[in-house]
Amino acid sequence: MTSHPDRSSWAQGARRSAARDRILAIAGDVFAQHGADASMSEIAAAVGCSRATLYRHFDSRTALQLAYVEQIAFTIGAAVTNRTAHLTAPDDRLTEAILFALTEVRADPALSAWFSPAGAGLASELALSSSAIETLANRFVGDYGAAGVTAARWIVRVIVSLLVVPAGPDERETIERFVTPAVLASFA
Repeated sequence: MTSHPDRSSWAQGARRSAARDRILAIAGDVFAQHGADASMSEIAAAVGCSRATLYRHFDSRTALQLAYVEQIAFTIGAAVTNRTAHLTAPDDRLTEAILFALTEVRADPALSAWFSPAGAGLASELALSSSAIETLANRFVGDYGAAGVTAARWIVRVIVSLLVVPAGPDERETIERFVTPAVLASFA
């Protein structure tokens, strides 16, 4: 029996995708335990593979970290969208989107380790360089072209800042009073 080239390519792609997903899931556990600076050796050991195998899937530690952050960002983005879909007022939707995103990141042990003082620099760099995170933040404000992209970048910076240095019990008020009006005014 001969194998069909499309089938073997598909199967190989599916196995590669499943391996990447498994690596990212286990990397999350390692990040929760060792922080954002976990080494490729630590991750490879936890996955049960060699560093060479890990590097076949991710050409650098930064690539693995960015893939992890983007995977989680899509999950959180979907949760934010579902959580705020019923809100019709733009100010309510934006405020709740930011607050819920903060809550979700803080609830994830791996991500909360990233936004500790020790990991904040790397986490900030990855979050601010991710086009996927920017795209998700753009959903918070809607389709406003270049102004929306600029606002989305600012929202990501605000979220990162609040993750690193929480505003405490006044966080909602801070967002409602300073962040939401500034973002929405930029579209007027």
